[in-house]
Amino acid sequence: MLIKMAWRNIWRNKRRTLITIASILFAVLLASLMESLQKGAWGHMIKNVVNYYFGYVQIHQKGYWDEQSIDKAFVLGDHLTTLPAASSHIKGLAPRLESFALASTGNNTVGVLVIGIDPQAETRMTKLAERMQRGDYLAAEDEAALLAEGIAKRLKLDVGDTIILVSQGYHGVNAAAKYPVKGIVRFGSPELNKQMVYLPLLAAQRFYGAEGLVTSLAVNIAKEDHVTPVVKALKRKLDPEHYEVMDWPAMMPDLLQAKALDSAGNYIVYFILYLVIAFGILGTILMMTKEREYEFGVLVAIGMGRFALGFMVWLEIILLGMLGALVGIAASFPVVWYFYVNPIRFTGDYAGLLEKFGFEPIFPAAFNAQVFLTQAIIVLLLTSVLAIYPIFKIKRLEPVHAMRGD
Repeated sequence: MLIKMAWRNIWRNKRRTLITIASILFAVLLASLMESLQKGAWGHMIKNVVNYYFGYVQIHQKGYWDEQSIDKAFVLGDHLTTLPAASSHIKGLAPRLESFALASTGNNTVGVLVIGIDPQAETRMTKLAERMQRGDYLAAEDEAALLAEGIAKRLKLDVGDTIILVSQGYHGVNAAAKYPVKGIVRFGSPELNKQMVYLPLLAAQRFYGAEGLVTSLAVNIAKEDHVTPVVKALKRKLDPEHYEVMDWPAMMPDLLQAKALDSAGNYIVYFILYLVIAFGILGTILMMTKEREYEFGVLVAIGMGRFALGFMVWLEIILLGMLGALVGIAASFPVVWYFYVNPIRFTGDYAGLLEKFGFEPIFPAAFNAQVFLTQAIIVLLLTSVLAIYPIFKIKRLEPVHAMRGD
């Protein structure tokens, strides 16, 4: 009965109700769109950096990640190649031998990250072969290189040209060789595009004088949700005195900090947005309470309990907030879905600025139920708090004064 009465009461002044619902609608729409774009952009960036190269989990010799030195390479023994049996979530391992080198051709020289890979294991994990722009993918027995698009542009190289690599190998041996460019790949992350040179693992081991050695094992897992159980399973199998198992947040804390900082900026905008809406709803509540003082006085005078009356008014405000939130979510769905299917693609100077900071100039929206649910919860909590005012007013109401308009 109280719910039915509350529903009828909010439509007694249709104009005020519609204005309040519209204000909540636009707040929910704007907040949902902002949050979905932020989550989508960061999810896209993390996918580019983590899933397309680092992997969600890596295994190194203890202390390697702090030094990033090829001298911390380790033998790829049978006790490591059988690790996928440690967890059903592990789909395979991608062995790598990584170190820095100078790449040159003619008068052009640039620092690069040289990665020796098992071509088949790597593409099963990172889909490297699918990012080929031109040329052919590597084979295990090749003595050839695969260049990132940014490196190829800086050195003015193309498929069939020769790249010269100079570095320091395992335990200080000289490393120098030249390789034909077999293919060009393109990464979503601008940072990866500027530094990656791939060699087959056997060729990289010969180049660095590190036969039979690798610097890391990237663990191929299907979902990010599986990271924690996989890390626990691997740590149980491996000797912590010799190996370290790291998930992607441990390997890239700067990326998480940047995401947290960006989220903090959005929270300030959300706070201002909902503060404005809160004042709008509060204004509606104040007007409604003042206009209905006579009605409240009569109801209390004829015996209606103050608690029941306060609860009915509280329901009115909650229904108003929920109605606005539901309409806002309904309006947000097609807008967010559009930007999910058609990501925002920046061009020109702004795209160049984003790339300088390591962002691909594409902002897809995240179509996630949590985004919409969060806005509904915020509106519900906001209206619940604001609804305390009329309850407090009814508790202190003097029926005679209310009916006389004092």
